[in-house]
Amino acid sequence: MIKIFSKIAEFFGIGKHGNTSAVILCAGASTRFSSEGESKQMATVNGIAVVERTIRAFDDCKSIGEIIVVVPKNEAESYKDFVYEKGFKKVKCIVTGGETRQISALRGFKHVDEKAEYVAIHDGARCLITDEQIEEVIKEAKEYGIATAGCKNTDTIKLADENGFIKETLDRDYIWNIQTPQIFEYKKYQISAYKAVQDEFFATDDCMLAEHVGFRIKLVNIGPDNIKITVKEDILRAEAILFQRGEEKI
Repeated sequence: MIKIFSKIAEFFGIGKHGNTSAVILCAGASTRFSSEGESKQMATVNGIAVVERTIRAFDDCKSIGEIIVVVPKNEAESYKDFVYEKGFKKVKCIVTGGETRQISALRGFKHVDEKAEYVAIHDGARCLITDEQIEEVIKEAKEYGIATAGCKNTDTIKLADENGFIKETLDRDYIWNIQTPQIFEYKKYQISAYKAVQDEFFATDDCMLAEHVGFRIKLVNIGPDNIKITVKEDILRAEAILFQRGEEKI
């Protein structure tokens, strides 16, 4: 099946579309979504699987040259069939993930074409991202070296002490909710990822890897609609957002 992907990629000219490679992370266990092993990636939003919506946005983005999808080991074969059936043009390969998001991202990055100038790391469960928003973050990454999608926080944020009492109130003008894609110059991500391995540094997102090295990261406000499907109620939220966008149920 991998050979089939390679042939498809060759036919469609993978790597010639754009200079940014996308690593889409779908290897999570979905434990908060379902206690019965139901995959949130294959759950449907308006009749379309979460992961299909996510991959389609990157497949349609002109600046994306290739896509690497990172999945659970026991779902690798079904993902290969799924990608083939949906006819995505830019999916280069399916890679099995690791025990943590950080390990999964690094495994995906190892399959990125070394000729890529930029790499975009994206949560597969953020299925409402659009190709226009991806382009917006890529544009800022090309100017500043690293950029991440996000939105400004509108709530009042309190910092607590170790006993659960308010310690101070943070200035919300400088508080952001961070999303993905997080887009890096290839070399900057390579340095950040491998320095974390060397230092045994644990991060919950890829920007933290770059922060650890000391790289500056540009924040790109794409609004609050780029939600992550985590629990089943998020499906309803996503469908409400799509309704506001004018999308009808299939």
